[in-house]
Amino acid sequence: MNNKTLSIIAVLMIPFVVISFSFKNDETNFILENQEEKVESVEVSVLVNGEVKNLDLEDYIIGVVAGEMPASFEEEALKAQAVASRSYALYKKSNSQNAYDLTDDVSTQVYITEDDMKEKWGDEYTKYYDKVSSAVKSTKGEVATYNGEIIEAFYFAMSSGTTQDSQMVFGESFDYLKSVESIYDNDSLNNYEVEKTFSLDEFKSTIGLDCNPISIDYINRNESGYVDEISLCSKTFRGIEMRSMLGLRSANFDIEIGENITITTYGYGHGVGMSQYGANGYAKNGYNYKDILKHYYSDIEITNIYDV
Repeated sequence: MNNKTLSIIAVLMIPFVVISFSFKNDETNFILENQEEKVESVEVSVLVNGEVKNLDLEDYIIGVVAGEMPASFEEEALKAQAVASRSYALYKKSNSQNAYDLTDDVSTQVYITEDDMKEKWGDEYTKYYDKVSSAVKSTKGEVATYNGEIIEAFYFAMSSGTTQDSQMVFGESFDYLKSVESIYDNDSLNNYEVEKTFSLDEFKSTIGLDCNPISIDYINRNESGYVDEISLCSKTFRGIEMRSMLGLRSANFDIEIGENITITTYGYGHGVGMSQYGANGYAKNGYNYKDILKHYYSDIEITNIYDV
Protein backbone atom coordinates (compact mmCIF):
# COMPACT_ATOMS: atom_id res chain seq x y z
CA MET A 1 0.00 0.00 0.00
CA ASN A 2 2.55 4.50 -1.87
CA ASN A 3 0.80 7.64 -0.55
CA LYS A 4 1.07 10.68 -2.70
CA THR A 5 -0.21 14.19 -2.28
CA LEU A 6 -3.20 15.31 -4.33
CA SER A 7 -5.17 18.52 -4.40
CA ILE A 8 -8.13 18.46 -2.03
CA ILE A 9 -10.90 16.64 -3.88
CA ALA A 10 -13.74 18.86 -4.96
CA VAL A 11 -16.60 16.54 -4.20
CA LEU A 12 -15.58 16.11 -0.58
CA MET A 13 -13.78 19.44 -0.37
CA ILE A 14 -10.78 18.12 1.56
CA PRO A 15 -8.37 15.16 2.70
CA PHE A 16 -7.83 10.15 3.59
CA VAL A 17 -5.83 3.12 4.19
CA VAL A 18 -4.31 -2.85 4.64
CA ILE A 19 -2.66 -3.54 3.14
CA SER A 20 1.02 -2.25 2.24
CA PHE A 21 4.46 -0.64 2.34
CA SER A 22 6.23 2.72 1.85
CA PHE A 23 3.19 5.02 1.76
CA LYS A 24 3.69 7.96 4.00
CA ASN A 25 3.63 11.72 3.75
CA ASP A 26 2.47 14.62 5.82
CA GLU A 27 -0.58 15.77 3.88
CA THR A 28 -3.57 13.66 4.79
CA ASN A 29 -7.28 13.15 4.86
CA PHE A 30 -10.60 14.80 4.31
CA ILE A 31 -11.19 17.37 7.05
CA LEU A 32 -14.81 16.55 7.63
CA GLU A 33 -15.86 19.46 9.77
CA ASN A 34 -14.98 21.97 7.05
CA GLN A 35 -17.47 20.64 4.51
CA GLU A 36 -20.06 23.26 3.63
CA GLU A 37 -22.42 21.10 1.56
CA LYS A 38 -23.82 17.64 2.18
CA VAL A 39 -22.11 15.02 0.06
CA GLU A 40 -24.54 13.01 -2.09
CA SER A 41 -22.13 10.53 -3.69
CA VAL A 42 -18.44 9.93 -4.24
CA GLU A 43 -16.50 8.33 -7.07
CA VAL A 44 -13.01 6.82 -7.02
CA SER A 45 -10.86 6.18 -10.07
CA VAL A 46 -9.47 2.65 -10.08
CA LEU A 47 -6.99 0.94 -12.38
CA VAL A 48 -8.92 -2.27 -13.18
CA ASN A 49 -7.16 -4.78 -15.41
CA GLY A 50 -5.03 -1.99 -16.83
CA GLU A 51 -7.97 0.35 -17.55
CA VAL A 52 -8.87 3.40 -15.44
CA LYS A 53 -12.51 3.26 -14.35
CA ASN A 54 -14.54 5.76 -12.33
CA LEU A 55 -16.55 3.76 -9.81
CA ASP A 56 -19.17 4.72 -7.27
CA LEU A 57 -17.47 4.48 -3.88
CA GLU A 58 -19.99 2.07 -2.36
CA ASP A 59 -19.94 -0.25 -5.40
CA TYR A 60 -16.15 -0.20 -5.25
CA ILE A 61 -16.17 -1.13 -1.55
CA ILE A 62 -18.34 -4.19 -2.30
CA GLY A 63 -15.63 -5.33 -4.72
CA VAL A 64 -12.91 -4.68 -2.16
CA VAL A 65 -14.57 -6.50 0.73
CA ALA A 66 -15.23 -9.42 -1.64
CA GLY A 67 -11.57 -9.40 -2.69
CA GLU A 68 -9.93 -8.75 0.65
CA MET A 69 -11.89 -10.77 3.24
CA PRO A 70 -13.42 -14.26 3.13
CA ALA A 71 -17.17 -13.87 2.62
CA SER A 72 -17.66 -16.70 5.11
CA PHE A 73 -16.50 -14.38 7.90
CA GLU A 74 -18.91 -12.96 10.46
CA GLU A 75 -21.14 -10.08 9.38
CA GLU A 76 -19.62 -7.68 11.93
CA ALA A 77 -16.13 -8.47 10.64
CA LEU A 78 -17.28 -7.76 7.09
CA LYS A 79 -18.73 -4.44 8.25
CA ALA A 80 -15.43 -3.55 9.94
CA GLN A 81 -13.64 -4.40 6.70
CA ALA A 82 -16.04 -2.19 4.74
CA VAL A 83 -15.35 0.83 6.95
CA ALA A 84 -11.58 0.23 6.92
CA SER A 85 -11.55 -0.20 3.13
CA ARG A 86 -13.70 2.89 2.57
CA SER A 87 -11.39 4.92 4.82
CA TYR A 88 -8.35 3.61 2.97
CA ALA A 89 -9.85 4.42 -0.41
CA LEU A 90 -10.67 8.02 0.50
CA TYR A 91 -7.27 8.52 2.07
CA LYS A 92 -5.63 7.28 -1.13
CA LYS A 93 -7.92 9.43 -3.26
CA SER A 94 -6.86 12.58 -1.47
CA ASN A 95 -3.17 11.71 -1.67
CA SER A 96 -2.89 10.39 -5.22
CA GLN A 97 -0.83 12.09 -7.93
CA ASN A 98 -1.60 9.46 -10.55
CA ALA A 99 -4.28 9.41 -13.23
CA TYR A 100 -6.12 7.08 -10.86
CA ASP A 101 -6.64 6.86 -7.11
CA LEU A 102 -6.33 3.12 -6.55
CA THR A 103 -5.36 -0.12 -8.21
CA ASP A 104 -7.18 -3.46 -8.14
CA ASP A 105 -4.30 -5.32 -6.50
CA VAL A 106 -2.31 -5.45 -3.26
CA SER A 107 -0.34 -2.33 -4.10
CA THR A 108 -3.38 -0.52 -2.67
CA GLN A 109 -6.24 -2.91 -1.93
CA VAL A 110 -7.66 -5.82 -3.91
CA TYR A 111 -10.82 -5.08 -5.90
CA ILE A 112 -12.74 -7.74 -7.84
CA THR A 113 -15.61 -7.38 -10.29
CA GLU A 114 -18.93 -9.23 -10.15
CA ASP A 115 -17.63 -11.62 -12.80
CA ASP A 116 -14.63 -12.31 -10.56
CA MET A 117 -17.00 -12.92 -7.64
CA LYS A 118 -19.05 -15.41 -9.68
CA GLU A 119 -15.88 -17.30 -10.53
CA LYS A 120 -14.59 -17.13 -6.95
CA TRP A 121 -17.83 -18.17 -5.20
CA GLY A 122 -19.42 -20.40 -7.84
CA ASP A 123 -22.76 -21.79 -6.68
CA GLU A 124 -22.58 -19.64 -3.55
CA TYR A 125 -22.32 -16.38 -5.51
CA THR A 126 -25.80 -15.09 -4.65
CA LYS A 127 -25.45 -15.97 -0.97
CA TYR A 128 -22.07 -14.33 -0.57
CA TYR A 129 -22.78 -11.33 -2.79
CA ASP A 130 -25.87 -10.54 -0.74
CA LYS A 131 -23.92 -10.95 2.49
CA VAL A 132 -21.02 -8.69 1.42
CA SER A 133 -23.36 -6.14 -0.18
CA SER A 134 -25.45 -6.00 3.01
CA ALA A 135 -22.33 -5.34 5.12
CA VAL A 136 -21.31 -2.48 2.84
CA LYS A 137 -24.78 -0.96 2.54
CA SER A 138 -25.38 -1.08 6.30
CA THR A 139 -22.20 1.00 6.82
CA LYS A 140 -22.74 3.29 3.82
CA GLY A 141 -20.50 6.34 4.02
CA GLU A 142 -18.94 5.40 7.35
CA VAL A 143 -15.23 6.06 7.81
CA ALA A 144 -12.75 5.97 10.67
CA THR A 145 -11.46 9.41 11.68
CA TYR A 146 -8.81 10.73 14.02
CA ASN A 147 -8.89 14.41 14.98
CA GLY A 148 -11.48 14.99 12.26
CA GLU A 149 -9.47 13.40 9.46
CA ILE A 150 -10.03 10.09 7.72
CA ILE A 151 -7.27 7.71 8.75
CA GLU A 152 -4.91 5.59 6.74
CA ALA A 153 -6.65 2.43 7.87
CA PHE A 154 -4.07 -0.26 7.26
CA TYR A 155 -5.21 -3.85 7.65
CA PHE A 156 -3.70 -7.29 7.10
CA ALA A 157 -4.61 -10.95 7.37
CA MET A 158 -3.44 -12.28 10.74
CA SER A 159 -1.13 -11.15 13.54
CA SER A 160 0.86 -13.34 15.88
CA GLY A 161 -1.21 -12.21 18.85
CA THR A 162 -0.22 -8.53 18.84
CA THR A 163 -0.31 -5.92 16.07
CA GLN A 164 2.64 -3.65 15.30
CA ASP A 165 3.17 0.06 15.76
CA SER A 166 3.40 1.64 12.31
CA GLN A 167 6.85 2.98 13.26
CA MET A 168 8.21 -0.57 13.21
CA VAL A 169 7.13 -1.22 9.63
CA PHE A 170 6.80 2.12 7.86
CA GLY A 171 9.28 4.20 9.86
CA GLU A 172 6.61 6.69 10.88
CA SER A 173 4.40 6.67 13.95
CA PHE A 174 0.69 7.49 13.94
CA ASP A 175 -1.33 7.84 17.12
CA TYR A 176 -4.09 5.62 15.74
CA LEU A 177 -1.74 2.86 14.51
CA LYS A 178 -0.32 1.60 17.78
CA SER A 179 0.42 -1.95 18.87
CA VAL A 180 -2.62 -3.68 20.40
CA GLU A 181 -3.50 -7.21 21.48
CA SER A 182 -5.23 -9.42 18.94
CA ILE A 183 -6.12 -12.37 21.12
CA TYR A 184 -7.99 -14.41 18.52
CA ASP A 185 -4.92 -14.56 16.30
CA ASN A 186 -3.38 -17.75 17.63
CA ASP A 187 -2.42 -21.31 16.74
CA SER A 188 -6.07 -22.37 16.57
CA LEU A 189 -6.20 -20.73 13.12
CA ASN A 190 -5.26 -22.57 9.95
CA ASN A 191 -1.82 -21.54 8.66
CA TYR A 192 -1.06 -19.46 11.73
CA GLU A 193 2.32 -21.25 11.92
CA VAL A 194 3.96 -22.07 8.59
CA GLU A 195 7.39 -23.50 7.76
CA LYS A 196 9.38 -22.58 4.68
CA THR A 197 12.58 -24.42 3.77
CA PHE A 198 15.54 -23.23 1.71
CA SER A 199 18.71 -24.99 0.64
CA LEU A 200 21.83 -23.35 2.07
CA ASP A 201 22.91 -22.11 -1.37
CA GLU A 202 19.45 -20.81 -2.21
CA PHE A 203 19.23 -18.95 1.09
CA LYS A 204 22.66 -17.35 0.75
CA SER A 205 22.08 -16.38 -2.87
CA THR A 206 18.67 -14.85 -2.13
CA ILE A 207 19.81 -12.56 0.68
CA GLY A 208 23.38 -11.97 -0.54
CA LEU A 209 25.47 -13.90 1.97
CA ASP A 210 28.95 -15.19 1.22
CA CYS A 211 29.97 -17.23 4.25
CA ASN A 212 30.32 -20.82 5.35
CA PRO A 213 28.96 -21.93 7.70
CA ILE A 214 26.00 -19.57 8.12
CA SER A 215 25.93 -18.16 11.62
CA ILE A 216 23.26 -16.22 13.50
CA ASP A 217 24.92 -13.40 15.46
CA TYR A 218 21.72 -12.10 17.06
CA ILE A 219 17.98 -11.57 16.57
CA ASN A 220 16.35 -8.44 18.00
CA ARG A 221 12.57 -8.43 18.31
CA ASN A 222 10.23 -5.50 18.89
CA GLU A 223 7.61 -5.38 21.63
CA SER A 224 5.11 -7.20 19.39
CA GLY A 225 7.44 -10.15 18.86
CA TYR A 226 8.27 -9.38 15.23
CA VAL A 227 11.91 -9.47 14.14
CA ASP A 228 13.30 -5.95 14.12
CA GLU A 229 16.86 -6.87 13.17
CA ILE A 230 18.73 -10.09 12.50
CA SER A 231 22.47 -10.42 11.97
CA LEU A 232 23.79 -13.34 9.91
CA CYS A 233 27.52 -13.75 9.34
CA SER A 234 28.04 -10.17 10.57
CA LYS A 235 25.54 -8.82 8.02
CA THR A 236 22.48 -7.06 9.45
CA PHE A 237 18.97 -7.20 7.97
CA ARG A 238 15.65 -5.68 8.99
CA GLY A 239 12.96 -8.22 9.71
CA ILE A 240 10.69 -6.68 7.07
CA GLU A 241 13.59 -6.83 4.62
CA MET A 242 14.05 -10.56 5.24
CA ARG A 243 10.32 -11.08 4.82
CA SER A 244 10.35 -9.36 1.44
CA MET A 245 13.49 -11.03 0.10
CA LEU A 246 12.48 -14.54 1.17
CA GLY A 247 8.75 -14.24 0.47
CA LEU A 248 7.80 -14.95 4.08
CA ARG A 249 4.24 -14.68 5.33
CA SER A 250 5.29 -12.56 8.31
CA ALA A 251 8.26 -10.80 9.87
CA ASN A 252 7.59 -12.72 13.07
CA PHE A 253 9.73 -15.78 12.45
CA ASP A 254 12.17 -18.27 13.90
CA ILE A 255 15.12 -19.54 11.87
CA GLU A 256 16.82 -22.91 12.15
CA ILE A 257 20.10 -23.73 10.42
CA GLY A 258 20.93 -27.34 9.61
CA GLU A 259 21.37 -29.18 6.35
CA ASN A 260 18.78 -26.69 5.11
CA ILE A 261 17.42 -23.39 6.40
CA THR A 262 13.98 -23.73 7.98
CA ILE A 263 12.06 -20.55 8.75
CA THR A 264 8.85 -20.76 10.78
CA THR A 265 6.53 -17.76 10.48
CA TYR A 266 3.66 -16.75 12.76
CA GLY A 267 0.66 -14.89 11.39
CA TYR A 268 0.36 -13.36 7.94
CA GLY A 269 0.92 -9.79 6.79
CA HIS A 270 2.71 -6.63 7.88
CA GLY A 271 0.92 -6.50 11.23
CA VAL A 272 -0.17 -2.84 11.21
CA GLY A 273 -3.78 -1.83 11.85
CA MET A 274 -6.68 -4.28 11.78
CA SER A 275 -6.13 -8.01 11.71
CA GLN A 276 -8.82 -9.54 9.52
CA TYR A 277 -8.76 -12.93 11.23
CA GLY A 278 -8.58 -11.19 14.58
CA ALA A 279 -11.60 -9.08 13.63
CA ASN A 280 -13.50 -12.26 12.78
CA GLY A 281 -12.56 -13.71 16.15
CA TYR A 282 -13.84 -10.64 17.97
CA ALA A 283 -17.05 -10.72 15.90
CA LYS A 284 -17.62 -14.38 16.83
CA ASN A 285 -17.31 -13.37 20.46
CA GLY A 286 -19.95 -10.65 20.43
CA TYR A 287 -18.07 -7.51 19.36
CA ASN A 288 -19.80 -5.27 16.83
CA TYR A 289 -17.93 -3.66 13.95
CA LYS A 290 -17.46 -0.33 15.73
CA ASP A 291 -15.99 -2.14 18.76
CA ILE A 292 -13.61 -3.98 16.43
CA LEU A 293 -12.50 -0.85 14.61
CA LYS A 294 -11.98 1.10 17.83
CA HIS A 295 -9.92 -1.78 19.22
CA TYR A 296 -7.51 -1.93 16.30
CA TYR A 297 -7.36 1.82 15.53
CA SER A 298 -6.63 3.77 18.70
CA ASP A 299 -8.79 6.77 19.69
CA ILE A 300 -10.78 6.94 16.46
CA GLU A 301 -14.35 7.99 15.79
CA ILE A 302 -16.73 6.57 13.20
CA THR A 303 -18.09 9.37 11.02
CA ASN A 304 -20.43 9.29 8.01
CA ILE A 305 -19.25 11.37 5.05
CA TYR A 306 -22.81 11.68 3.73
CA ASP A 307 -24.17 13.11 6.97
CA VAL A 308 -21.63 15.90 7.54
